[in-house]
Amino acid sequence: MRVILELLRIIFIFLLLGGLAWTVLNHIYSFYGGIQSYKWIGAIGIYIALFVLYRNIFQFSGWYQRKGRKKLPHNMTFVLLGVSILCILLPFPMEWLVG
Repeated sequence: MRVILELLRIIFIFLLLGGLAWTVLNHIYSFYGGIQSYKWIGAIGIYIALFVLYRNIFQFSGWYQRKGRKKLPHNMTFVLLGVSILCILLPFPMEWLVG
């Protein structure tokens, strides 16, 4: 039962925080007309950041308490957050480069 509750919690976190972040990012992207076709790259960046947030913070406060819970290594955290930021910012130069 705890596994099902944790899965529902993960879905809720990703839908709620992902939707909130996507709403903010979509408003920023809406100021630039050509970015609309590349905004899916920003969505990937949001979900990568949420994955890092879950693995480093949220998994330690849930219902499912397993023994092998570990944070992501620092190097992997920095790489994933860098890729996330790059994905969020990438639609701006893509609009100018591709046109």
